[in-house]
Amino acid sequence: MKNKTYNKKKILVVFLCAVTVILALVGRLVYLMVFDAEYYQKKAEALHEREREIKAARGEIIDTNGTVLATNKTVCTISVIHSQITDSEQVIQALAQTLEMEEETVRKKVEKVSSMERIKTNVDKETGDKIRDMELDGVKVDEDFKRYYPYNDLASKVLGFTGGDNQGIIGLEVKYEEYLKGINGMILTTTDARGVELEGVAEDRLEPVAGNTLQISLDYNIQTYAQQMAEKVMEEKQADKVAILLMNPQNGEILAMVNVPEFDLNDPFTLNTGEESSNMSDEEKQDALNQMWRNGCINDTYEPGSIFKIITASACLEEGVVHLDDSFSCPGYRIVEDRKIRCHKVGGHGAETFVQGIQNSCNPVFIDIGLRLGVDNFYKYFQQFGLLNLTGVDLPGEAGTIMHKKENVGLVELATMSFGQSFQVTPIQMATTVSSLVNGGRRITPHFGVRVLDSDGNEVEEFQCEEKKGIISEETSATMRVLLKSVVSEGSGKSAYIEGYEIGGKTATSQTLPRSANKYISSFIGFAPADHPQVLGMCIIYNPQGVYYGGTIAAPVIREIFENILPYLGIEKE
Repeated sequence: MKNKTYNKKKILVVFLCAVTVILALVGRLVYLMVFDAEYYQKKAEALHEREREIKAARGEIIDTNGTVLATNKTVCTISVIHSQITDSEQVIQALAQTLEMEEETVRKKVEKVSSMERIKTNVDKETGDKIRDMELDGVKVDEDFKRYYPYNDLASKVLGFTGGDNQGIIGLEVKYEEYLKGINGMILTTTDARGVELEGVAEDRLEPVAGNTLQISLDYNIQTYAQQMAEKVMEEKQADKVAILLMNPQNGEILAMVNVPEFDLNDPFTLNTGEESSNMSDEEKQDALNQMWRNGCINDTYEPGSIFKIITASACLEEGVVHLDDSFSCPGYRIVEDRKIRCHKVGGHGAETFVQGIQNSCNPVFIDIGLRLGVDNFYKYFQQFGLLNLTGVDLPGEAGTIMHKKENVGLVELATMSFGQSFQVTPIQMATTVSSLVNGGRRITPHFGVRVLDSDGNEVEEFQCEEKKGIISEETSATMRVLLKSVVSEGSGKSAYIEGYEIGGKTATSQTLPRSANKYISSFIGFAPADHPQVLGMCIIYNPQGVYYGGTIAAPVIREIFENILPYLGIEKE
C-alpha cells in the first residue's frame, strides 16, 4: 500500500514537473511570438535581406561664369557574393583577366567567406559593362562616381582633390565638404537561407541625393592666363616656383591663385617633379607629395621686403609722424646702434622727399620714419591692420605671421622691420592687407566661395564674409593710392606702367635665410584703376637666376596680366 501511494506521489511530481516545463515553454513561446516578435522579425529580415550602397554624385565646382572645374565620371565597383558563386574558377579567371589583376589577389577575395567582398573600385564604365555582360553568378557590378577635373592641373592647389571614398582631401574640396557631398542611397534585396537572391521578389531602393554645386569667384579665363604667365617666367628665370594672386580689393573675391608648378588633379599621387617615387620610402614619398600639394600663397610665409613699405608708410601717415614734403638724406646706408644697414642703391639717393623716398624704395627713409613711429605704435598698427591674425581665407592650413615678441624688439629690429625684413607673412596676408589699405580702409576677408546652388541651379545659400571698417582713415587710404600710383608712373615700378591705365603698385626684392645662400625672392604688387581699385595682382618669383630685382622681372608679369584682364573685366582705358 505504501509503495502504491509512493508511486502515485512520484507520478504526480513528474506530472507537475512536466506541466511546469510545458507551461514555461508555452509562456516563452507566447513571449517570443507576441512581446519579442519585432526583434526576431528584424533578425530574420537581416538574414534574408542584403544591403548594397548606391553612391551619391558629389556636387560640382563651377567658376564665376559657370564653367565646370570639378565634376564626376561614372565608374564601377566590382564585388562578389560568396554564397551565390557557382563556378569560382570561372569567376577568378574572368575577373583577373578583365580587371588586369593578379590571379592570386582575386582568388583570395573570391574564396573569402563573407556576405560581400569588394574586388576593385573606380573601374571604368566600359570594363564594368563588359563584366556585367558576362552574367557571372555571384558577381555584382555597381555604378559609382569618381571625381573628374576637366582642366587637369588648373588651380590644382586651390580646388584640391578627393580620395577613394570621394571625400575631399585638400583645398576647396575639403573646405566645402558638407555642401559638396551627397547622401548615399541603398538597394535592399531578399535572399534565401543560402544567401541566393530570390527572383520575382521586388527589391527596395532608396535613391541617393546628389551634393550641391559650389560656385566660386575664381575665373577660369583669368586663372588660365595667369598660370601661363607664371609658367613662362618660371622657365625664363629658372626659378624654384612662382605664385600669382589676383583679387578684388573691394570685396575680397579671389579671381585667380596660381602656384606653379601645379599638379594633375586626375593623378594627384604622381609627383610632378619627374622624380621616380619607386626608389623612395613610404615616408619620403608622402613628404614629397605633401610638398607638391602645398599652396604657397596660404601655407608658406616669406619676408615681404619692400612691399611692406606700403604698411609702414600707411601707419606713419595715419599716426602723423611723416608728411609728404618731409626731407630726408640717403648716403646709401643708415647706422642704427652698431649696425650699418644699406640701401639697395650703393651710392645712395642723396636728398629726397618722403614721396621720392617711396618712389625710390629707399631703405634709409623708411628706417627713419619707422624709428619715428616707435615700437609701441608699430605693433599697434600691425594689430590694427590685421597682420597678427589669420586672413580667414576659405582654404585649409593658412599659416600665421611669424613676428618678434614686442619686448624683444630693439632699434635695429625696428629699423629692419620698417622695410619688410626680419619677420615673415603669407602672400595672401600681404595681398589682403594692401587691398584693405587702398580700398578706403576696410579690412576684407579673401575668399573663393560665393554661393551654393541645387541641382536645378537655384540658390541654396549665399556666403557672407566679414568686413572690418576704419583700419585707416579714407584720407590716408587716398594718399596711399596717389603715392603708389607715382611709384609706377615715376618710380621703381615703371615696368608695370600701361598707357591709358592708372596703375598703383610697389616692387620688392628680399633675400632668403640664410643670407649667405644668396637666394632672393622677387615680387610686385599692383592694383588698377589706381583711383578706385577693382583688381589687385601680386607676383612672387622664388629664387630666380640672373637678374633678380622685383621691378625688373615681377612687375612686367603683372603688367602683361593687367593688359589682358582689365579690358576683359570691363575696365576701360582713360
